[in-house]
Amino acid sequence: MIRVVILISGRGSNMASLLAAVEAGDLPARIVGVLANRADAAGLASARASGVPTGVVDHRQYASRDAFDTAMAAAIDGFAPDLVVLAGFMRILGEAFVRHYQGRLINIHPSLLPAFPGLHTHRRALAEGVRVHGCTVHFVTADLDHGPIIVQAAVPVVDGDDEATLAARVLAQEHRVYPLAVRWFAESRLRLGDGRVLLDAAQDATGALIVPHAAGV
Repeated sequence: MIRVVILISGRGSNMASLLAAVEAGDLPARIVGVLANRADAAGLASARASGVPTGVVDHRQYASRDAFDTAMAAAIDGFAPDLVVLAGFMRILGEAFVRHYQGRLINIHPSLLPAFPGLHTHRRALAEGVRVHGCTVHFVTADLDHGPIIVQAAVPVVDGDDEATLAARVLAQEHRVYPLAVRWFAESRLRLGDGRVLLDAAQDATGALIVPHAAGV
């Protein structure tokens, strides 16, 4: 089984979905550590309740982003992970950090990238009047919210949606596709070629990298 470290900043709902998938036997991985940049991140208590070691690298204790990145990398490497998973980790990571974990650092973003990188994705999607929204799991690069896409899940934007209702619909799909992406990594089914992710679909009926979502669900 691969060794996974998860980075969080808040409640860690995507972390919880990964822990649940491991406990259910659906994800051939070991969550060996959960690290946060805030001591009050609610997800730390959830991780400890599941028996996962936790730690805090408080970004406010470091004079520069590079110093924080160095400290966080040292904490991560103490767990000797095969994969580092960002699950609501609200810090921009520097180029040296990203390069250190190249090909084994993934993130989930609440939009169908490359649309709506950055913050307030649901608000912006509603303002633009899009009819389809969603989430994206991708390998992390030095460019914010731009990296080879592993999997996406689409949801409808329906009349009467506000930020809360749309966010909830997207979050349900985040909890679905993040364990899937980590499982594909654990099964060595992902390859990077020419800046794109190639999925070994030998065990997958569709081989699709876009996971559709039925309207109204």
